[in-house]
Amino acid sequence: MKFEDLDLIDPLLKALQDKGYTEPTPIQKKAIPLVLERKDILGCAQTGTGKTAAFAIPIIQLIHQKEGHIKGKPTLRSLIVTPTRELAIQIGENIKAYAKHTQVKHTVIFGGVKQHKQVASMKQGVHILVATPGRLLDLISQGFISLKDVKLFVLDEADRMLDMGFIHDIKKLLTLLPQKRQSLFFSATMPDSIVKLSRSILKNPVKIEVAAVSSTAETIQQYLYYTNKSSKKELLVHILEDRGIDQVLLFSKTKHGADRIARDLKKKHINAAALHGDKAQNHRQKVLGQFKDGKIRVLVATDIAARGIDIDKLRYVINFDIPNVAETYVHRIGRSGRAGEEGNAISLCEPEENDFIKDIEKLIRQKITVVKKNPFPQTDKPMTEAEKKEFNKEKARRKQEFFASRKKSRTR
Repeated sequence: MKFEDLDLIDPLLKALQDKGYTEPTPIQKKAIPLVLERKDILGCAQTGTGKTAAFAIPIIQLIHQKEGHIKGKPTLRSLIVTPTRELAIQIGENIKAYAKHTQVKHTVIFGGVKQHKQVASMKQGVHILVATPGRLLDLISQGFISLKDVKLFVLDEADRMLDMGFIHDIKKLLTLLPQKRQSLFFSATMPDSIVKLSRSILKNPVKIEVAAVSSTAETIQQYLYYTNKSSKKELLVHILEDRGIDQVLLFSKTKHGADRIARDLKKKHINAAALHGDKAQNHRQKVLGQFKDGKIRVLVATDIAARGIDIDKLRYVINFDIPNVAETYVHRIGRSGRAGEEGNAISLCEPEENDFIKDIEKLIRQKITVVKKNPFPQTDKPMTEAEKKEFNKEKARRKQEFFASRKKSRTR
């Protein structure tokens, strides 16, 4: 199937041609006709499946056909809500590319920066607004945004939205949207909490599901190094001695860990930078831009910060920390091997993470290739359950002592 077979207008086909896109992905094949038919959609699709285009392309077409000829200030017709700043910006960039040959206007708003420019763009008028929940509600409360004319509502990355604690913001937004609207709901996973939320948003939805979260792209080669906690840094540097590994998205489970890894790599003369929620927005955008341009070799990110990263032809993902949720592994390595490109996922596993690997292999129904030529093999034994219990007990005791000493010092 070609994009021409989806009954798309010439300006969109021209924009897709400019991007070098000829064939729609499975979710695009399913979603685009349904959106054009004004159906509500409950979509389940993992990252890297072309989900953004699946809703952005038909939304642009519907607005262009209805209002593309109208002169004057545009009216807000579509609201797309997404959990992170990076993802909002990424969606905005895609809409800009797809709408380049139309009269459809859009803007992106998010927190962490001053609101002046965002308010100015809203005052000029837009057809499509891409927003994160907090800044959106803030500008609504200030009277700069009204949702009364919205006809198309998209809730993207719904599972991540709930993980980040946005459920109350979403419920508040729903009271501000018109009852008569078309709604599109996308999530990578469908636990009961997500299904329940979708029922409050959608009316007689068509469910579409592609590439279940338990699957990894066939184009991604997966490798596993069993090592010790104390050897991970040295092993990472050893792996990066291969200059062919030129652009790496590396995952850390914590913000502090991401900063530490980036610092350690710089000491070894490996150009690296950290990306997480504690970094200023302008810094985050600068770092992401430098990584995309190849000026930074290793981008060390946390899961939430990396959710919106979309880099063409990214070939390498490294799991410095193995995630304790198997589905997270699938999302992580899905940053590479996108749109049929080849990708490589390398995981460094310490003894305490061995069970996580078992869970991952059970989910993806395949064994990850273990690298035998490993100068830092795993020798430590994992803690027994009794040792873990004692370790956590001692950790809690020390934490209690630390806070007690701080409290005591404040009262002096």
